[in-house]
Amino acid sequence: MAAIGRFQKDDEIFHAKVVDGKLFRLHGDVFGSPSFDKNPTPRKGVKTLVPIVPSKIIAVGINYLDHAREMGRELPKEPLIWFKATTSLLPDGGKIEIPFPQHRTDFEAELAIVIGRKIRSVSPTQAARYIFGYTAAQDISDRTIQKAEAQWARCKSFDTFTPLGPFVETMIDPNELNIQQFQNGQLRQNSNTSQLIFKPAELVSFISTNMTLLPGDVILTGTPSGVGPIQSGDKLEVRIQGLTPLVNSVK
Repeated sequence: MAAIGRFQKDDEIFHAKVVDGKLFRLHGDVFGSPSFDKNPTPRKGVKTLVPIVPSKIIAVGINYLDHAREMGRELPKEPLIWFKATTSLLPDGGKIEIPFPQHRTDFEAELAIVIGRKIRSVSPTQAARYIFGYTAAQDISDRTIQKAEAQWARCKSFDTFTPLGPFVETMIDPNELNIQQFQNGQLRQNSNTSQLIFKPAELVSFISTNMTLLPGDVILTGTPSGVGPIQSGDKLEVRIQGLTPLVNSVK
């Protein structure tokens, strides 16, 4: 497999392999050993959805060296994690809705891990075999609420606050990828996953020692320096080396 997406045509929802913009329908379990159509499905009338439907979204904070310095935070001794509501998911092309325009609300470009197999308590060296692939994400954050509360779930779980996709890349090394955030065409974040304090395999291992991870679960690996506010009319684009860009607008 390579890039895998999830799509809808009329009332039918299906997964497909994406090759040069063409969709080859997937048959069977997307996390198992599926087969694919030999002929592509016409794109007319096909809507792109979030690429998977997770049972949970786990976010990781202060996980880039440059972002830790930017925030004036000490480097964490272990990953800082919290949950985001699955109802906050938004597909590529969707509109981010700001519930409180008087609040400061920020973009955060992130690399997301997608789990491929049920996993519980594995070592970092074992973790890679449980990862299905990687995709681009935004961890949209209401900073006004975040500063007022010790727990970060609410400020990051409003509907549309987790853009994800458009596709899951199943054949990529996540450890040295350029990651960028563009806002209205202007470069705002520019880093590399080599700056991650806890690498993807370490995150999967750590989280799996605290809870069972299921196929489709999503782990947001953290954001680099350069986070900033959004407002209605903005166009946001997450570009991660080797992945299809994630593009969303704001209203």
